[in-house]
Amino acid sequence: MKPLGAPAPEARSRSPVQPSVAGPLRGALIGFGGVARQAHLPGFRRDAALARRLTVVAAVDFASHLPPVDGLPLLSTLEELEQFGPLDFVDICTPTSSHLELSLWALERGYHVLCEKPVALDRSEYDRLAAAARAAQRVVLPCHQYRYNPVWQRLGQWLSSGKIGAWHLAEFHTYRAMADRGSGTAQTPWRGLQADARGGVLLDHGTHLIYQLLDAAGVPDRVRAWTGKLRHADYDVEDSAQLLFEYPNRIATMFLTWGARHRENRIRFIGSEGSIEWVGGVLRLEHGGQTEAFDYTAELDKAAYPGWFGALFGEFADAIERSDIEAGLADIRTVATVLECAYASARSTCAVRVPDVG
Repeated sequence: MKPLGAPAPEARSRSPVQPSVAGPLRGALIGFGGVARQAHLPGFRRDAALARRLTVVAAVDFASHLPPVDGLPLLSTLEELEQFGPLDFVDICTPTSSHLELSLWALERGYHVLCEKPVALDRSEYDRLAAAARAAQRVVLPCHQYRYNPVWQRLGQWLSSGKIGAWHLAEFHTYRAMADRGSGTAQTPWRGLQADARGGVLLDHGTHLIYQLLDAAGVPDRVRAWTGKLRHADYDVEDSAQLLFEYPNRIATMFLTWGARHRENRIRFIGSEGSIEWVGGVLRLEHGGQTEAFDYTAELDKAAYPGWFGALFGEFADAIERSDIEAGLADIRTVATVLECAYASARSTCAVRVPDVG
C-alpha cells in the first residue's frame, strides 16, 4: 500500500445517502486479512435482513497474495476501487497506522466509513476526522463489536438494573501469550511493531476494555497508567499495561498483557449488594448469599464473532438511514481522549486528569 496523502482541507459536501428501494447500499472492504475474512465478511453475509440493507461488492487486498473468497472481486489498489463502480461505504480492516488516513480518504470521496478500532488515538486526530465527516455529511462508526458480546450484554443489564446495588470496584484482566498474528507470517506480529500498530496491548485490546468501561461508568475523572515490556524483546511497543481509572465514588483497574502463558479473560464488578464475575466462558452473579452461574463457552467461540459484527453493522445501517453523524463521532472522541490521557500518564508516571468530552 502506498502512502496516503491527507484529503483536501474542505471535503466535498454531499447530501446523505439514502437506502435505495432497488437494493442494499454497496460497500467494499479495505484490507483483506484475518479479521476481514473471518469476521467482517461473514458478519455482512450471515443475516438475510442485514444483506438487504448492506452488501459487500469488492475488497482491496494490499498484500496481493491471498486467495479470493466466494467470488468476491479482489482489487490491489485504492485507484482500482474508485474505478470499480458506485460505492456507498467502506469497511477499513487494515493495521492501525492507516486507519485515520484511510478514513479521511473515504470521507473525501463521499463514502460512509466503518473502521476497525481505534480510529483516532488522540483529540487532534479526532478533530480532523470529525471535521471531514461533518463536511461530507457521512457516518463514521468504529468497530466496537464487543458491545454485542452476549456475556457483556447480560453483565450490562445486571449493572443497569441494580442487581448488585451501586458498584464501587471494577477489575478487568486480559492475558495473552503474544500479540495476535492475524493472517501475517512474519516472526514479529504487526501488532508488535510501532510502524504498523502505533501502540501495544493498551491500544490494541485495551481499546475494547475502555469503551466497555465507558459504557458502564462514563468518563473517569483521572487515569493513571504504566506500560512496559515483560516478555517480547522483539516488539517495539508495550506488551503489558496496568491502568487505574478514578471516579468520584468508584475505581476501575485494568491489566493487559501479551506476556502470559495462556489465554484468559477476567472481569469483576463489586457492589453494595453483590458482585458479578466473568472468568473464561462462565458468568456469575452473587446476590443475597446466592450465586447463579451461566456458561457462555459456546457463545464466546470465535465462530460466534460474525454475529457480534453483524449486530454492529446493523447499527451502522441505522445510523446511515437516520443521517446520524454525531453518535459514532462521540464514541470515537471519548475513547481517543481516554487513550491519549492513559499514554500521557504512562510517559509521565503521574495521574492525568481526563478533560471534559461533552
